[in-house]
Amino acid sequence: MASRRCGAKTRTGASCRAPALRGKRRCRMHGGAPGSGAPRGNRNAFRHGLFTGKAIAERKQIGALLGEVRKLLQEMK
Repeated sequence: MASRRCGAKTRTGASCRAPALRGKRRCRMHGGAPGSGAPRGNRNAFRHGLFTGKAIAERKQIGALLGEVRKLLQEMK
């Protein structure tokens, strides 16, 4: 318990209580260890795809089309 603690914040907002790695500020779970974290393109980390670039672009395009339709409807009245 005398070693320096990890400076990362947990989901609850409290500090992580794990010990920091030697010469680093974070523990092995928060980025202190080489290769820590999920690998790039990790399919296990895939959730729902709501924030992929393609989905965001699609929502923007739909919003722009709806804006044009609303403007058209206002002009028709």
